Amino acid sequence: MRRLFPVTYETAAQAPGGTPDAEVADREWELEELAEAYAYPDVREPWLRANMVSTLDGAAQHDGRSRPISSATDMRIFGVLRALADVVLVGAETVRQEGYRPARAREAFARRRDAAGQGPAPAIAIVTAGLGLDFSLPLFASPLVPTLVLTGAGAAPDRVAAAEKAGARVVIAGDGTGVDPARAVRELGELGMTRLLTEGGPRLLGQFIAVEVLDELCLALSPMLTGGDAQRIAGGPTIAVPKRFELTSLLEEAGFLYGRYRRS
Repeated sequence: MRRLFPVTYETAAQAPGGTPDAEVADREWELEELAEAYAYPDVREPWLRANMVSTLDGAAQHDGRSRPISSATDMRIFGVLRALADVVLVGAETVRQEGYRPARAREAFARRRDAAGQGPAPAIAIVTAGLGLDFSLPLFASPLVPTLVLTGAGAAPDRVAAAEKAGARVVIAGDGTGVDPARAVRELGELGMTRLLTEGGPRLLGQFIAVEVLDELCLALSPMLTGGDAQRIAGGPTIAVPKRFELTSLLEEAGFLYGRYRRS
């Protein structure tokens, strides 16, 4: 892996002739280096980061899953981003399609998480209106930290009871049956969870974009073409004026580009 942006003094010194083109040392980065590269900003309010992968022709999935367009390094960064987060937000459909499991504790990040006042692993927070979930899944049966279920005040009482019986913590984040994405962010912040990570799916990400609560996008651009009519990384409502994000970091390995963008 090599850093393409930003170019630093040390980066320039490694380039041929000392020219500030890019970091030419193509090597595997240590986990601590990746953790520094993707560290959350020092803010007191919730910071919502998204992590997504897309092909060159804009597909976020192939055959309904993101794994076929990913890479080993992409999955490594995926693990680092999880290890830095307080909570991982995901839509119910993505839980079903991707076979979500609880986040695990990783020894390599134990000291960093302890210093940040975090628990051993992030919680998984499922955004769902109907609570149509299989509560026998490992997400509920054997999580290291209790799984959160974000739903609306009008959710079916029997499904809420089933979630609580399975050990989940139900968080009301909407007045009706659905979830207000901005309120979901606020509710998690009030629970002391300020380092937020969403892994999708596209519909959930689109909802966060629409209400302008997305602070950062970590995007892996896969050097693949899939054709077809696969979803983009974000769906849902169209916003009136496109929102501009600023590139803050760009890494490359084996043709994959790993960009980090922040809201301007």
